[in-house]
Amino acid sequence: MTERSQALTIDVVSDVVCPWCYLGKKRLERALVKEPGDIEVRWRPYQLDPTIPPDGLDRKDYMRKKFGEDGRLEQVHDRLRALGAEEGIAYAFDKIERAPNTLDAHRLIRWAAEAGVQDAVVEKLFSLYFEQGRDIGDRKILVEVARQAGMDADNVEERLADNVDEKEVRQEIAQAQSLGVTGVPFFIVASRFGVPGAQSPEVLSTAIDRARKSLAGIETI
Repeated sequence: MTERSQALTIDVVSDVVCPWCYLGKKRLERALVKEPGDIEVRWRPYQLDPTIPPDGLDRKDYMRKKFGEDGRLEQVHDRLRALGAEEGIAYAFDKIERAPNTLDAHRLIRWAAEAGVQDAVVEKLFSLYFEQGRDIGDRKILVEVARQAGMDADNVEERLADNVDEKEVRQEIAQAQSLGVTGVPFFIVASRFGVPGAQSPEVLSTAIDRARKSLAGIETI
């Protein structure tokens, strides 16, 4: 078996209200285009702010309290718009009215993995929030995302109402934190190589190559 023939996993610890995570997703996709072999991408939950109430907060007020009014936030947004444009992302921060609690969104992402449509659901949630300004804390929107992805929307609606997997999602977040994840995105390649931040496709490709060689028993310098 060659070093390139082994399958490997990439766990992406992410929050769907993290603009850098959306950027990281697009950069990972570019890196994977050039990668042969079987690679499984698994999306893992993280909450930038689990204290946000279930019905969310006014985003302008929330961001003002977080960043102040000295122009720092607009500088960050300008930078993200430029970087996003390079990856085909049309960030529309001015359209976002609510800062949602993302626990329900992560529950949906967890169930989407069971249905084999996790990547599509993650992509849709990012796009809805950052490009359309939709409230992805709204369970009606989450049910519609599930329906569009081919999931059993009625079942998703019932599970959301019954608080299914809330404990499990929180445990996954705690596990990531216990591994030293303090910011997202965070890529874990082959369960052994950690790559923090929205790195370039080249950096991600290097991590994948190292992981393949490690799986094949080849030491790298």
